[in-house]
Amino acid sequence: MASKFQSRLVGTIILVAIGVIFLPDLFDGKKQHYQEQFASIPLQPETTDEIEYETIPAPEFAEVDLPPEPVTVVVDEPQQETAAVEITAEAIEAANQPLKVEPQPVTEPKLDNQDSAWVVQLGVFRNFDNANQLVERLRKAGYQAHVFPKQPQQGDLARVVVGPDVSKQKLSGDIKKLEELTGLKGRLVRFNPLNP
Repeated sequence: MASKFQSRLVGTIILVAIGVIFLPDLFDGKKQHYQEQFASIPLQPETTDEIEYETIPAPEFAEVDLPPEPVTVVVDEPQQETAAVEITAEAIEAANQPLKVEPQPVTEPKLDNQDSAWVVQLGVFRNFDNANQLVERLRKAGYQAHVFPKQPQQGDLARVVVGPDVSKQKLSGDIKKLEELTGLKGRLVRFNPLNP
């Protein structure tokens, strides 16, 4: 025969198994099952034969003639007296005609500073380093000096100029001072800002 301990152990296992299996169903109550409801879309919508269409009436043409007498229009303005304007059939027809405009020749604008600015050209150099050294020496002496063109390209020459200045007399007086400073004989030329 089995011992008392084994019997109690078997009984406990049976009670625990019954509790695990049947107690959740007992406490849950009645379960509700949800089922989604689908609405079917018909392949062809139902149509009724009682569709009403509106008809658009045909346009009416009326012959309108301008009055033979001039029409008087009265314009009221609070600060001025009342003015009367006569509009005739010829004036209306003339207003409806396209305007004929003759093109005028295009002239290039003359720049004011083209004729009034002057520079002293000291020399033309093939070596840009020599031209830049001369410009530095002139700037240290207080002159406004430039190299044109500023960046060397293949085959370009560097022009060293002092100016521009609107006073031709001032630059012509500076030519002797520039010759003593640089040893180069400069010449006075007009300054073109579009093509320096």
